[in-house]
Amino acid sequence: MSRPVAVITGATSGLGRIAAIELVHRGYRVGVVARSRAKADALLGELRSVAGEAEVDVFHADLGVMAQARRVGEEIAARYPRLDVLVNNAGLHAFSQRVTAEGLAEMTAVNYLGPFVLTRVLLETPRPSGVLRASGPARIVNVASEAARQAGAVSPKTDLRRTDAYTRRESMALYGRTKLMTIMWTQELARRLNPAETTVNCCDPGFNATGLGRDLPGSAVLQRVLNTLGVGDPRKGAGIIVRLATDPAFAHTSGGYFSVRDARPLECPEPGRGESVQRELWAETVALLDGLGSS
Repeated sequence: MSRPVAVITGATSGLGRIAAIELVHRGYRVGVVARSRAKADALLGELRSVAGEAEVDVFHADLGVMAQARRVGEEIAARYPRLDVLVNNAGLHAFSQRVTAEGLAEMTAVNYLGPFVLTRVLLETPRPSGVLRASGPARIVNVASEAARQAGAVSPKTDLRRTDAYTRRESMALYGRTKLMTIMWTQELARRLNPAETTVNCCDPGFNATGLGRDLPGSAVLQRVLNTLGVGDPRKGAGIIVRLATDPAFAHTSGGYFSVRDARPLECPEPGRGESVQRELWAETVALLDGLGSS
């Protein structure tokens, strides 16, 4: 394969769409993981219209379903002999509880567990080294959020399995907790990888007027107003994603958490900062996924 390859989730709108377009412009062959076939087809047409020679592949999966996250990871590993970049961008802010068919809170599944499963498959498939490890130097970029600072306490065993109802007001802390777990997982994974083969970093893309809060009544109108005012421009958030994925300055950096503001290094919020609690989260995640048969 002559072009470097990047796979990105959540690319049919918002940050992911802009990042996918930029990666195509930079000469990458882009694999898009999408739930909606109609939106994926529209993105495919757009990418090919802005770059006629673009090589784009579409993989269909709902990353809130662990069986589908595993299956699409295996499909990606089978498609590409090498994978240079994986961007875990798909995200959801649900303002009320929804439980998946696998018994998981949908927000936790989409924002944290699905990316964990997809990444793990691509690190391990095909055996023995996995397409990401075998492609070294490869990069993993996880999209987190400063909303993680709203999470409060973190208890991995309880939080991963929590499916009780919550209000719109309570949703912010729960959303923040999924993003805190993303930062924690990124830093624990970095300790488990050889940075000469694969690096992993995460970022806060800032406030973006995208479809992330689509469950909020009136969000479409609010988004149009913000776009008109130039508030929450997703191009800034996409910029830090692409920078971590491609900038030579980050080629040997792993385990970092970076701000949309000039890629300034950020600390993991205190409830999840320690290595001990990060290892605990990893162990509890694997135990939960083993119970589903999707680890």
